[in-house]
Amino acid sequence: MLKMQIIGNLGRDCVVNNVNGKSVINFTVAHTERFRDAQGNNQEKTTWVDCAWWTDRTAISQYLTKGKQVYAEGNPEVRSFTRTDGTNGAVLSLRVREVQLLGGRGEGGVPVAGGGYNAGTTGAAPSGGGNDDTADDLPF
Repeated sequence: MLKMQIIGNLGRDCVVNNVNGKSVINFTVAHTERFRDAQGNNQEKTTWVDCAWWTDRTAISQYLTKGKQVYAEGNPEVRSFTRTDGTNGAVLSLRVREVQLLGGRGEGGVPVAGGGYNAGTTGAAPSGGGNDDTADDLPF
C-alpha cells in the first residue's frame, strides 16, 4: 500500500474538468517546511503537489480557492517529462481520495466552520450550524 497525505495551501483556484464523461477537480497544494540549517539560519522549503480528484462531488470546487488550507490524501504518482530545453524533469502528483478544508488565508465569508468539509467518503455538506444536540450529552 502506498499512501500520501498533505496539508498545505492551494496555489490557485481549482479547475473542474470533464474527461470522458467523468468529473475531475484539479488543484495544486503547496506545503512549506520551516527549519534551521547547520549554521542556525532560518530556512524554508516549499513542495508543490499537483492533485487530481476524480469525483462527482464537484460542489466543493467553490470552496477550493487560492490560499485556502486543505488536507488531501490519496495515492502519489511521479510523472516524468522533457522540458523544452531538452532536460528531464519530474513532478509529484496525488490521485486524491479524500479532501478536507481546514481554513487558512482568504477565509473571510466562507460558510465552512468547525473543522471543514470532509468530502472524501461521506458526501457530507459543509459542517456548522445544524441541530445537532449530541454535544449536550457530553460529560464535560
